[in-house]
Order: sequence, then structure tokens, then C-alpha cells
Amino acid sequence: QVQLEESGGGLVQAGGSLRLSCAASGRFFAGIGMGWFRQVSGKEREFVAGISWRGDSTYYSDSVKGRFAISRDNAKNMVYLQMNSLKPEDTAVYYCAGDPTQDYYSDDEYDYWGQGTQVTVSS
Repeated sequence: QVQLEESGGGLVQAGGSLRLSCAASGRFFAGIGMGWFRQVSGKEREFVAGISWRGDSTYYSDSVKGRFAISRDNAKNMVYLQMNSLKPEDTAVYYCAGDPTQDYYSDDEYDYWGQGTQVTVSS
């Protein structure tokens, strides 16, 4: 069992940066892949980024590629999402997710979810 808790959201101007953190508890964290998703009210949850359990493979949606970077520190049970060059369309609730069965891009594949953190980008 893995519990996830996001932090680091907030209000930022367009062009600015934020770093989201996801703290994980549970003995199996180091052995599972992780991902970040986001959701705007009334819309479906959208894949943002994913990272393999060793951190040697990363995955990004086309909308954030080149601007966002996912990383993890297994010694600290942490996953991060560095978000640069933020745009108003990045505004959403961001969720940390854990243990995708096979497909990092599909939210149906993940077993564990955090409660989410709000990111708001003003123009």
C-alpha cells in the first residue's frame, strides 16, 4: 500500500515556475512507476508526466514537453514535477499517481492517487 500527498501548488504569473512535490509513504515506493496528471473542472483527467521506478525512463505529454521535468528521489520517497514557462492553460488540479500497470499515459492504469494540489497561472 502506498499513500501519496502533493504539495507546492499555488498562484503564479505566466512565464513563471513552480515545483510540485509528492511525498509517498509505504515500503514499495522505490519499486513502482509514478506519474503526474492534471484535471480542470468539468474535463477529463489528463496525463502530464511519468517516471519509471529507477528514474531512467521519463514520459511527457506533448503539451508540457520541454517545459516540465519529472524526477524522483527513492531514498526520500519523493517525486517532483518542475514546471517552467507556465501558461494559463496549465491551470488545473495536479495529482500524483503511483504504480501504473503498464501504460503510464492512462489514469486507469494507476493504483494510488494523492488528493491533488491546485496550480493557477495568471495571464
